[in-house]
Amino acid sequence: MKNIALVLMGCGGVGCQLLQHIVSCRSLHAKQGVHLRVVGVCDSKSLVVAPDVLAAELDDSILLEACRVKSNGSSLQMLGNSGVCQVFSGPEVIQKVTDIGGVLGKSTGLAFVDCSASAETVGVLNQVVDLGCCVVLANKKPLTVPMDDYDKLVSQPRRLRHESTVGAGLPVIASLNRLISSGDPVYRIIGSLSGTLGYVMSEVQDGKPFSQVVTAAKSLGYTEPDPRDDLGGMDVARKALILARLLGQRLNLDNMKIESLYPEEMGPEVMPLEDFLLNGLPLLDKKIEDRIKQASANGNVLRYVCLIDDSRCEVGIQEVPKDSALGRLRGSDNVVEIYSRCYEKQPLVIQGAGAGNDTTAAGVLADILDIQDLFPYPSVVH
Repeated sequence: MKNIALVLMGCGGVGCQLLQHIVSCRSLHAKQGVHLRVVGVCDSKSLVVAPDVLAAELDDSILLEACRVKSNGSSLQMLGNSGVCQVFSGPEVIQKVTDIGGVLGKSTGLAFVDCSASAETVGVLNQVVDLGCCVVLANKKPLTVPMDDYDKLVSQPRRLRHESTVGAGLPVIASLNRLISSGDPVYRIIGSLSGTLGYVMSEVQDGKPFSQVVTAAKSLGYTEPDPRDDLGGMDVARKALILARLLGQRLNLDNMKIESLYPEEMGPEVMPLEDFLLNGLPLLDKKIEDRIKQASANGNVLRYVCLIDDSRCEVGIQEVPKDSALGRLRGSDNVVEIYSRCYEKQPLVIQGAGAGNDTTAAGVLADILDIQDLFPYPSVVH
């Protein structure tokens, strides 16, 4: 049985779903000859760790209790110290996490799994890469930091997996890497990479007012608590930057053109949320309606997309043909069209659910299993 030791960073929606997947898949993974040995789980304030990371692991009951505690809005500190786990808090968390990397990185192997939404994890991740650890990411921010930090993080590509940073469980990055490795030059990528904005644009295309659609999306749980976090386009921009950097472009976020669907005077620093929902959003209806009419006159539809080619990496509203994969997109699915030498006239199209804790966590779990060849089999004592 091959053991994959891992530390989970981030115990929110995706992180907790990942732990539940790990526990529920025990019998399946046993049949596959692999065991995921969770030695530590941390949030922004606390770390729960097995007493002896070389020989022990956090019991499944502890993992499920951690999920319950976090779902109630509490800290992992609630688990307390016992014979089955230790809890660290405050400044000692980062040092302890790094120590675990030092102990396991070059002995049994260790995967650091970042399911947080923090830009602060990149420092720890770069340290553990130097210690021989693998890194699996659902968190986009470590891959969108300035190029120097990015270069260090991706310096050991065999030990890095980050499929879930772009399309949740969709094989966008794997497909792109296969094309690149085969020598098939990719010259254009266009995609709808936000389930929220995909839903919004397909609904307004049907004639519904923009303000009504955004309000409905919020009530359905499709948006962040403040919809401007989605409407600003930054999440799509991060995904686009990850793809552009895979193609070799030396870009930062501030080099990109990012179209926000609301003006600066309606930003969170200027306009309270309730004011935006009641008074700001309706003021945007006419502009969106006019753009839809213009696109229809051209035989096209509007989609909020990322567009990457040799000369640009940008995100915003674009007109696309009605009969294209993007034009036919409905609801909250993601779709990506990749154009290359082999896929010149008919692009490689990847489409499906591109969001949701369950889908994203499943993608992370698949990435963890994908690095198992980097972990040694236990020594056999004769």
